Amino acid sequence: LVIVGPTAAGKTAIAIELAERLSAEVVSADSRYFYRKMDIGTAKPDLVERKGIPHHLIDVADPDETWSLALFKEAAMQAINDIHIRGKLPILVGGTGQYIKAVVEGWSIPEQEPDFRLRDAITRWGEEIGSEQLHSKLAFIDPEAASNIDHRNMRRTVRALEVIFNTGQQFSSLRTRTLSPYSRFILGLRLDREKLYQRIDQRIELMIQNGLISETKSLISEGYSPDLPALSAIGYREVIGYLQGNYALEEAVRLIKKNTRTFVRRQANWFKETDEQIHWVHALDYSIDEIISTLSNPNNWQTDQQQPD
Repeated sequence: LVIVGPTAAGKTAIAIELAERLSAEVVSADSRYFYRKMDIGTAKPDLVERKGIPHHLIDVADPDETWSLALFKEAAMQAINDIHIRGKLPILVGGTGQYIKAVVEGWSIPEQEPDFRLRDAITRWGEEIGSEQLHSKLAFIDPEAASNIDHRNMRRTVRALEVIFNTGQQFSSLRTRTLSPYSRFILGLRLDREKLYQRIDQRIELMIQNGLISETKSLISEGYSPDLPALSAIGYREVIGYLQGNYALEEAVRLIKKNTRTFVRRQANWFKETDEQIHWVHALDYSIDEIISTLSNPNNWQTDQQQPD
């Protein structure tokens, strides 16, 4: 079972509710949940919220470790396999589109060895011309790769250019799709944009109240560099800007809200309401019983190949 939808739509809550009813376990496909000590700024469900439901791929790395898409896919498939062995249903849930699709669509992701000298050279180039201009260079060479990378995320832009220059191939062409080994049902949560923005703003205000500033300070005081990829996540990077004296707290909060809305619009490119493979329900008006009834019909599940009896 796969649960998708935008940030703040309530994916975690419905996943836990269904897991309780279906004897299931949750596999997180949220790239921000990987990191220990980053709880408030990621809206990571705590142990009380998880209600005793096993959750996989949460708190599996320190903030200075980097999890690639290939590493995530390998770990997710291992978790899914382990859950199947125990005779339970895996629920893959998250808002990181490429992580979901890598598993659901059976992406084959080659691991390209890093070329640190080339990477450093591209990074210096990016620092000279700015992240947006560097992203425009990628867009000229590989529009598909650029469309899936936020222009502010210079680390991912640099990595894409590094692979292109090393292999002579488009970054997007190196990712191929194979037959997925899974039967799957994709459940999508939808919510009108105005209401979703209200929920996002409320969540961000709650993060500030619950200690996002002190959590970020603690990470920096423990020696984690503000330049780490993990700390470039929305929420942390704006608070770091505030702590560095670049702007007032009110501006940091405004930027978090603005950047989260931009992220939500990008999420929508991965999971469209016109996608017939996704069973959409309203995030604030759904029936768990009706969802379970729909799940119980094997004709509603998708397969890429004939499954063994």
